[in-house]
Amino acid sequence: MENRVLRGAGSRLQRYLITGVITVIPIWITWAAFQFLGKQLAELGAPLVDKILFTISPYAPRIVELFSLSWFKPTLAMLVILLSLCLLGWLVTLVIGRQIIAALDRIIARIPLVHSVYGSIKTLIGALQTKPDGTQRVVLINFPSDSMKTVGLVTRVMSDPAGRPLAAVYVPTTPNPTSGYLEIVPVADLVPLDWSIEEAMSFIISGGAVAPETIDYEPAGETTP
Repeated sequence: MENRVLRGAGSRLQRYLITGVITVIPIWITWAAFQFLGKQLAELGAPLVDKILFTISPYAPRIVELFSLSWFKPTLAMLVILLSLCLLGWLVTLVIGRQIIAALDRIIARIPLVHSVYGSIKTLIGALQTKPDGTQRVVLINFPSDSMKTVGLVTRVMSDPAGRPLAAVYVPTTPNPTSGYLEIVPVADLVPLDWSIEEAMSFIISGGAVAPETIDYEPAGETTP
């Protein structure tokens, strides 16, 4: 009797532990992602904050004392970068801002290697912001075998010498979509999904947990036997 009670208590504790782990995993991953982003922003803004501190230290010693707090300087650095990004976004919407970016592009175009990396990343971001010709942005493709499908993002539509349309499809990995595969797939083999990029990213990062109730699995005009 005592053994059964102990086994029952152990089983409940194990179930509670598993439930707790499952509950905390998405919270922990979200926190880790924002912590990483905040750390990068804080490190990026730290030199600017140091200059501000050096400038105001003779005039506002009490404010300078706040910098001795471990959390104050990283937080201020992160806020400075976020505000700078907002200011940059506003500036780019103006004519002078577009002229500055164009001048920067011309300067970077003259720097070997840097030009290749910068140009490729900028082209990719621009491609993801415009709808590709002849297909949806978010699609399903046969990967890694013909009996399986995965979600991909069409970055460009081109053609082979015979004129057959082909799509360059980026396949993000789960749960880190910044790495993945690039596949060239005939447009006829794509299964277009009426999803936004945000919906596709939620599906990929969540490992499929955030998904619609139904999904088109076969190309248009085909049915599963």
